[in-house]
Amino acid sequence: MSETTFSFIPRAARSFKPRKTGLTEIRGPYYSAYGPRHLADVLETMGAWVDGFKYAGGSFALMAPDAVKAINRIAHDHDVYVSTGGWIENVLRFGREAVAHYLEEAKTLEFDMVEISAGFISLPTDSMLRLVEMVKKAGLKAKPELGIQFGAGGATAASELEAEGSKDVGWLIAQGKALIGAGADVIMIESEGITESVTKWRTGVAAEIIDKLGIDKVMFEAADPPVFEWYVKNYGNEVNLFVDHSQIVQLEALRSGIWGTKSTWGRIQNLGE
Repeated sequence: MSETTFSFIPRAARSFKPRKTGLTEIRGPYYSAYGPRHLADVLETMGAWVDGFKYAGGSFALMAPDAVKAINRIAHDHDVYVSTGGWIENVLRFGREAVAHYLEEAKTLEFDMVEISAGFISLPTDSMLRLVEMVKKAGLKAKPELGIQFGAGGATAASELEAEGSKDVGWLIAQGKALIGAGADVIMIESEGITESVTKWRTGVAAEIIDKLGIDKVMFEAADPPVFEWYVKNYGNEVNLFVDHSQIVQLEALRSGIWGTKSTWGRIQNLGE
């Protein structure tokens, strides 16, 4: 456990950084703009509980290189890895050479991880495998993002997504196994079609993914308090989650069992090793 105030009050055990499970990745500037000074404040107070920092929507492509490097270095100062987010699906429209340049610049800007997303495009598994190979060859970690909902990733209305239809979870699991076998470090699971933009949560999908891929190999998008509460309540405080940066305090209070709602109050436990 990290040293905290009021440490005499028992709490659910949490593993030390660098953690293999119980990872929390936070969203970078997208729904709200912020820079290195704001991130420094977040990490100076809650950095012990933040494992990753993810740029969303290609936000780094709107910033000067020095600003991106400043943000990335602050993250590294607090032992937080930096992910590109899923912007590669935009880069893919311009061909393999553009992807190679994208990876080269990501390395120069001191990113650690490249998310390989395909929410808006149709990408064969073989192409996903080649992208994992390219990312690893560039000396970066690979995090493919998989989902069951066509058109996921852009805050599309639920009615529009429903009209698009969804994919079979068995397909996602088979693709996930192939990508892990090819060297993917972790698989991000898109929330649309499971807990977002649906009339009823498809909790059985999450259960099947964890059962077949393993809780340590997947990270669930859960940027909504009832969603991350459900994951922690059902799969324990060592489930890997992606949330908005504004939610880190609420999530960690839940993970450690020091606070909660009526549904989770006093129920989150972990004996540790």
